[in-house]
Amino acid sequence: MIRHRMLAAACAAALFVPSLAPDTAAAGAAAACESVPPFNTLVITQPLNLGELKQQILHYACSGAYDAEVANVLSEAQAYVEQRASQVTKPALVLDIDETSLSNFPWILADDFGFIDGGSCDALPKGPCGWRAWEGSARAEAIAPTLALFNAAKAKGVAVFFVSGRRDTDEHRQATIKNLTAAGYEGWAGLSLRPLNDLKPSVVPYKSGERAKIAAQGYTIIANVGDQQSDLAGGYAERAYKVPDPFYFIP
Repeated sequence: MIRHRMLAAACAAALFVPSLAPDTAAAGAAAACESVPPFNTLVITQPLNLGELKQQILHYACSGAYDAEVANVLSEAQAYVEQRASQVTKPALVLDIDETSLSNFPWILADDFGFIDGGSCDALPKGPCGWRAWEGSARAEAIAPTLALFNAAKAKGVAVFFVSGRRDTDEHRQATIKNLTAAGYEGWAGLSLRPLNDLKPSVVPYKSGERAKIAAQGYTIIANVGDQQSDLAGGYAERAYKVPDPFYFIP
C-alpha cells in the first residue's frame, strides 16, 4: 500500500495546478484532499500500472477537474429539467445515489487508494466489510450540483425518485434515508433499493425495471442521472446524464 509520507513527497515536487472547479463545486471531492499530486501521462505498452493509475485518478479528483466535470453534466441536466417540466404531465427525475447524489470520496480515498494515514485513516472503516460500515455511518455528503438539481426539480413540480444499487435491508434502508435527509435531500417521491435475491451479474434489469414501474404510475421520466452506464441503460427516460466516476465500475 502506498503510504501517506510517499504521497507527500511526490506532491512536494509537483508543479502548481490551478483548480478547475467552479465555486458551486468547492465542497466536492477536491475538498477531501490535502494536496494535488502531479499529473502522469500513461504510456500504454503493457497492462496499466495500478499505482500510476491511482495517482492519475487522484490528480483528477484533487485538482478540481472531477468536480468541474460533474458540475457541467448536472448543469445541463438541470437546464433540461427546468425547461421540460411544464411540458409533460407528472414529470419525474430519477437519481442514482452513490457518486451521483452522495459522495463517498473520503472512504474511497482511505480504503481503495490508501493515501490517508494516522488518525484520519483510523476514523474511516476499511477492508472487506468497510463499505457496509461506511454506508451504515450515514456520513456521505451531498454532491452539491446534484442537490441543486434536486431542489430545482422539486420547485418545478417534478417528482424525484432515487433508484440505488444498495441492497434492500432494513439497516441499509434506514441508513440511506438518514444520510439523504442529513445531506439535504428532502421531499423525494420514492426510494428503490436492490432486492437481496437479485443476483444477476448486472444491475441494468433491476434499474430499468424500477424506472418501468415509475412510468407505469403515469410519470414521464424526463431525466435519469447516474455515474455508471448501467444506471442509464434500459430506457424509460427521455434523457440520460452520466456524471464521471473513475473510482469503480458496476456492470
